[in-house]
Amino acid sequence: MKHTLLITGFEPFQQEPINPSWEAVAALPSDIGPWHLEKLRLPTVFGQAAELALARAAVLKPQAILSLGQAGGREAVTPEVVAVNLQDARIPDNAGNQPQGDPIVPAGWDGYFTTLPVRSLAQQAAEKGFPCRLSYSAGTYVCNDVFYRLLHHYKPTETRVGFIHVPFLPIQAKEGQPSLSLTQITEVLEFLIGALE
Repeated sequence: MKHTLLITGFEPFQQEPINPSWEAVAALPSDIGPWHLEKLRLPTVFGQAAELALARAAVLKPQAILSLGQAGGREAVTPEVVAVNLQDARIPDNAGNQPQGDPIVPAGWDGYFTTLPVRSLAQQAAEKGFPCRLSYSAGTYVCNDVFYRLLHHYKPTETRVGFIHVPFLPIQAKEGQPSLSLTQITEVLEFLIGALE
């Protein structure tokens, strides 16, 4: 029997025509190794994105939740180690919100570590030659907001939560900016999900 993985990506933001996180989620097969993937596209909006993910998860009762986000400027697929209790937006979200130094959960912990074995997964991927490395900052924008809220909600449960940032696609990258093709990104993600037990 397959385990259920809720996997999410974001809509485009900041005048970008596409968001590689959702393009990658949409391109993944429905089943990878022991996992059946349930896909969800999230709005790039503080609070609202996490609410939608939590609502879907309440119905699906997945064994794991994996959210993906765009990190322009990065050269590799980067599983995140930690989410911090901070909203600090350099640019407005897609609803015009631009919090500055606000806590995500006022009484919440300062941070939460991912409950997926990202160190082992990233090491295995790198050893296979995939462009994959750990990241220790999910930022303070909507990606981190979703990551933190999911970890906060599922902390006392068996449901595991992780977040992965993916680079720009070539069509998005300005001159000199790193990027990976959609095929490269999905190959890394398929390996990471397939290696997740």
